[in-house]
Amino acid sequence: MAEGELHVVTGAFGFTGRFIARRLLAEGKRVRTLTGHSRRPDPFDGRVEVAPYDFHRPAALAASLRGAAVLYNTYWIRFPYGAATFEQAVENSRALFDAAAAAGVGRLVHISIINADPASPFPYFRWKGVLERAIGDSGLSHAIIRPALLFGHGDIMINNIAWLLRRYPLFAIPGAGDYRLQPIHVEDLAELAVRAARQRENLVLDAVGPEIYTFAELIRLIAARVGSRARIIHLPPALAFFLAEKVGRMVGDQLLTRDEAAGLMTNLLVSAAPPSGWTRLGDWLAENAASVGASYASELERHYR
Repeated sequence: MAEGELHVVTGAFGFTGRFIARRLLAEGKRVRTLTGHSRRPDPFDGRVEVAPYDFHRPAALAASLRGAAVLYNTYWIRFPYGAATFEQAVENSRALFDAAAAAGVGRLVHISIINADPASPFPYFRWKGVLERAIGDSGLSHAIIRPALLFGHGDIMINNIAWLLRRYPLFAIPGAGDYRLQPIHVEDLAELAVRAARQRENLVLDAVGPEIYTFAELIRLIAARVGSRARIIHLPPALAFFLAEKVGRMVGDQLLTRDEAAGLMTNLLVSAAPPSGWTRLGDWLAENAASVGASYASELERHYR
């Protein structure tokens, strides 16, 4: 990839997109973001060009992509909220891919989810699978990166588990907690995405770290790293989810979705492929013990309010 060429990153003021944009800037690339949050504080001090998501204006959307060597797509929704639905997110994404093709974008790097499958019984994984199929039909040169659980500065899931362990005297694990997950650091994911942009063949890559934890092991690791004195208990999944919903209402957020719980408990957050990331969660938690979970990270505040 030549220095100074244009790379477009959706959601560069968010979590995953921010790390991809940061890596591209470090390589001397010209970076533009498409965003629905143009008034959000700019972490790049004006070094990233800003354009809106014009999903309903195809010509304007194509114009914002014209001249781009690569489009990195992180756009999606974690759960339906108000008018935001998975079906609408798919239609918006298709409009984005059509605009990229019309603009002559050279390469699409799409951030999906591990075990995305159009036949999945879980809507989040199913609609991600539908979108992957649409990418295959788009005619664009593409790489599909499929992360499992992401961690890093600004993440929601690991941070909020740590927040709960710091704040409450009990932490409920649904069921036996023997289901597994394979977290990857967001900077590793960003590096994998930029590497994939340099390739020409179409590819699908599971983005997973070097460690596999059971959920119970993960909770105890986080508790140990942040010095939590919470009592860790096991409850029937329905009761544990009820408590998660109750805490979510207390903080005005969606703490855990049923898709996330179901995907976790059916081992959809682990890969049979060799690890593609290299940062160890235990080491990262040790280095960031003072900050992880120090405050709550709200999904609704971040994306909808």
